[in-house]
Amino acid sequence: MARPRTTSTMTAAGNGLTLKSIGELSAETGIPHHVLRYWETRFDQLRPVTRAGNRRYYRPEHVALVKRINALLHEQGYTLRGVRHLLESREPPQPPQPVVAEPAMPRLVEDRPLQVMLSIRDRLSAALAADEARR
Repeated sequence: MARPRTTSTMTAAGNGLTLKSIGELSAETGIPHHVLRYWETRFDQLRPVTRAGNRRYYRPEHVALVKRINALLHEQGYTLRGVRHLLESREPPQPPQPVVAEPAMPRLVEDRPLQVMLSIRDRLSAALAADEARR
């Protein structure tokens, strides 16, 4: 028989803040545990409270920060480095600039009229024929 699932949400003594476990935060945000742990190593602002047994408990400001990081990464297209810079600088977020691929070489051929290209082809063919006739 399966045991009923209990939550590990706890209230911080004295201030009434509800702390969430990593499992609860993962369930609320849809972000896997391992990603949350990874983000803890990348974002100094994301430092959960640790209790006995090294259990992580997240404050409401951590929950808001995780949601913001997730939105910046997955909705607005920032990189981890970009999100970290944004959080450290405390600037209002600007949408990332789209990457515009520049052609490796200018389009010389497509910009010339077809008649000019045909004329060049004819002259080259004549020059090659004259060169082979001399051999």
